[in-house]
Amino acid sequence: MLVPPVQPPAEAIPGGGADPDAGVGRAFLGLGLTSFGGPVAHLGFFRTEFVERRRWLGESQYADLVALAQFLPGPASSQVGMGIGLQRAGLGGSVRAWLGFTAPSAVLLIGAGLAVGGGVTVPAGVVAGLKVAAVAVVAQAVVQMARSLCVGWLLAGVAAASAVAVLAVPTVWMPSLVLVIAALLGLALVRDPRMRAGPVDSAQVSTSMPRWVPTAALTTFVVLLIGLPALARAWPDDWLVLLAGFYRAGALVFGGGHVVLPMLEEVVVGSGAVTQADFVAGYGLANAVPGPLFTFAGYLGAAAGGPLLGVGAIIAIFLPGYLLVVGVLGHWHRLAGDVRVRRALAAVNAAVVGLLGAALYDPVWVSGITGLAEFLLAAAAFIALLTFRVAPHIVVLGCAVLGWVVLG
Repeated sequence: MLVPPVQPPAEAIPGGGADPDAGVGRAFLGLGLTSFGGPVAHLGFFRTEFVERRRWLGESQYADLVALAQFLPGPASSQVGMGIGLQRAGLGGSVRAWLGFTAPSAVLLIGAGLAVGGGVTVPAGVVAGLKVAAVAVVAQAVVQMARSLCVGWLLAGVAAASAVAVLAVPTVWMPSLVLVIAALLGLALVRDPRMRAGPVDSAQVSTSMPRWVPTAALTTFVVLLIGLPALARAWPDDWLVLLAGFYRAGALVFGGGHVVLPMLEEVVVGSGAVTQADFVAGYGLANAVPGPLFTFAGYLGAAAGGPLLGVGAIIAIFLPGYLLVVGVLGHWHRLAGDVRVRRALAAVNAAVVGLLGAALYDPVWVSGITGLAEFLLAAAAFIALLTFRVAPHIVVLGCAVLGWVVLG
């Protein structure tokens, strides 16, 4: 059913009447406390809250923001929230939107990471149950993304080849190389007749930033992407190496959420900062709390080096996505209408499915499925998620309890 466009009232537009800054932080804090279900569910919550209920922006403007988030690397749902805050109340609004949506899960996961890093022992059965839950959650994500992003033999082949490549050459740079090659293949080979050039059929995204701000944001993004690894090589302190890795993960991973898993594993498990068991168990916990899955970085940072590193990890992994939203938002209307961008993005999205499929096998399946009982519990959890649409946090908590009872 088509939904008629909802036009924002005058007071919803910066400079249109009432204080545009009012309520941004409170609105996103409420969503940060209640938005379970992962990035796709978050987008539904955002639309209900800000298009239908608050009417801060119209249907077409919201569609533009969602398209922008799919085009950029980083945490997709968080970037939509940043964009809404930016349109509503400028740069300050974008920061408050991010803080409100991120803080609840960040606090919970940093606390869990401190417990793990401090030597608190979680019952073995609970850890096993959380690993099983991670298998089910990631498998559901692979299936749902493949249905929409791997249509046709070409895109399915890109996904399969991407999975094989990262499994065959498990290095930190391989996922980025796979995405670059996929983009080039998309430019050369994708010929979907629906991808016609021209402007997108929606209201232009507009902001009230000074003209120099987007350029400064994009410059900062590039400088940090190049400079942080250089600093980490010159001064190889553990905390700096980890922060550079978290920033790289946030800057280079497309699809957000579950897709960041292989990069984070390379950063913390590959360096020995966090054990494989703690990594997978923490990922299960990340799926049991509301808000963005990128806050998993807070758990990893806290487990590896304490509360300050946990907070630093949160900032490092979200910062590149924020800089890109600020830098690109004003130009998105033109970019989205370029047929070359659409072709490249189609193949990149298929490659993202392949990367996630590889992560499903290693480390998630390899670490979580060690016997028949784990396999049966994972299958039941997967069916509950995909067929009966049970909320992910319920599935994760259920697996933890069953793991404690059955697998302990």
